[in-house]
Amino acid sequence: MIDRVEIYVRGGDGGNGVVSFRREKFVPRGGPDGGDGGDGGSVFLEADGRKSTLSDLRFRRHYRAGRGGHGRGKNQHGRKGEDLVIKVPRGTVVRSRDTGEVLADLVEDGMRVLVAQGGRGGWGNARFATSTNRTPRIAQKGEPGESRWLILDLKLIADAGLVGKPNVGKSTLLSRVSAARPKIADYPFTTTEPVLGVVELGYHSFVLADIPGLIEGAHAGRGLGHEFLRHIERTRVLIHLLDGNAADPLSDQEEIAKELQLFNPELLSKPQVLVVNKIDLPQVRERLPWLRESLAQGDRPLFFISALTGEGVPELLARVSNLLTQARGRPEPPGEPAEGFKVFRPRPI
Repeated sequence: MIDRVEIYVRGGDGGNGVVSFRREKFVPRGGPDGGDGGDGGSVFLEADGRKSTLSDLRFRRHYRAGRGGHGRGKNQHGRKGEDLVIKVPRGTVVRSRDTGEVLADLVEDGMRVLVAQGGRGGWGNARFATSTNRTPRIAQKGEPGESRWLILDLKLIADAGLVGKPNVGKSTLLSRVSAARPKIADYPFTTTEPVLGVVELGYHSFVLADIPGLIEGAHAGRGLGHEFLRHIERTRVLIHLLDGNAADPLSDQEEIAKELQLFNPELLSKPQVLVVNKIDLPQVRERLPWLRESLAQGDRPLFFISALTGEGVPELLARVSNLLTQARGRPEPPGEPAEGFKVFRPRPI
């Protein structure tokens, strides 16, 4: 999945004004009639719910809006340059490459941000005629359009996210509860990109994301590191999956919690569910009393499941659905654009 690209955007240049005088038979003293140049087109980024990656922008990195037409005689103004609208997936964060400043956060379908303003068209000489200067021989050139390099960073928008160390069974659980079919194997980092699945619970449903395995040092970029930690920021509920067959599941849980905190302390404020997987294995079932005692801390719900057989999974999904219902009652305020940038929100139908 392509979830980060750099692109160059430039607004169209404004058209030039023209110096022209009316010369028509039987029309004495026609005077100046030079028209204005047209304004250049602007570049917009627009969130499109039908897109899921930034792959369309991978091979084309330069984008430029149309330039304004030049003015002509007989007070004919140049045409306005055509605007350029670049479609990106919902959840795209727009940053300036030079300053790192967040310019906009496109989280709603149809939301649009202006990233490169077109240049203003120049005035023709008809604009400069006065009572004391009836034959002006000056005109303005069009202004150049704005230009900048942008970093587009896609953060998946999912209701719940599966986190945990490699090979704890996240992909197996996702394939059990949804129609998603991620790759499943017995070696670390089988999943190399986030996978989304829709979980259906009667009349209710939610989007579940399988976030690739995290390891110690992930917050500093080790392993898959920052490539996928940022996707967790969009989720409302975190499902922390543990391997019941691991030597010390409590230590694994604390290690992942530390990585989340070091990456973004606000992640630990999200509702969390602690889940021990692989209870279908005899050696794990024998350890259940010890696991229950060592992991029962705080107010986080604790579940024991088998992603392979489905044991305990319905109860887990019901609890996650309840937590999501509570979380949706406290909507997060939408991100505001940087100063000087205009974000156009879609009108409700």
